[in-house]
Amino acid sequence: MTGLRSLIGRLRRRDGQPDRSRVLLPAGAGVERHGVSEQHGVLEQDAVSEQDAVAERNVSSVHESVDEERLHDLLREDPNDERRFAELAAVVRRRAAEHTSGDVLRAEETAVWALAEELAHDQRAWYPLVELARLSLNDDREAATRRLGIAAERDPSGQALLAGLVILREAGDHDAALGLGMGHWRPTEHPLEAGRELVSAAVDARRLAEARRHLDALGAHPDATGVAAMRRDLEVAITAAERARKG
Repeated sequence: MTGLRSLIGRLRRRDGQPDRSRVLLPAGAGVERHGVSEQHGVLEQDAVSEQDAVAERNVSSVHESVDEERLHDLLREDPNDERRFAELAAVVRRRAAEHTSGDVLRAEETAVWALAEELAHDQRAWYPLVELARLSLNDDREAATRRLGIAAERDPSGQALLAGLVILREAGDHDAALGLGMGHWRPTEHPLEAGRELVSAAVDARRLAEARRHLDALGAHPDATGVAAMRRDLEVAITAAERARKG
């Protein structure tokens, strides 16, 4: 049968007639007059694959939207849930990256900024303020420090203060860290690590008398065992700084 179709095709080409054994029916027919079109089959497969891909993207988008709404609800209940904030920040970063044709990093940071700013309106919220401070630290150090101060005021546990001290020390702004700590640190209530960061900031700023005062204040913390271990390390750092100053 294949040989017969080939012969007919050659005869028709010789006579100037179209070879109908190779002419496809209109799109959607999916078959030739005398057989299945392999080319059309490939096109159909490509179309189906593309439809599947679009469907998968749509389903993924729906799932992400549902998840985003769920995370928003959870953060409205507790705006200081760091894990949920990180999850939602990842979602808005990804969406921002997908919908920008410019600076992807800036688009992502702008999206996270908008999220943190929205949550920071809640008077309980301190973690969103910490994130705003982190994002604005390089562009506006004064505003970032102010946000860290407000975060510390809102958080009686001292976690916001600890986060602010770490951010400022990592930025090399030890004086700002000392200012933040002296205004908000409560040695008997806040985490021991907040005290460590404050003493270390004083050492790095070469304000050694101040470092010793903070170290003495750290002794009021109820965790005597933790204080003792921390004091040994901090004493070594202060003594080394004092010797370096003399030497």
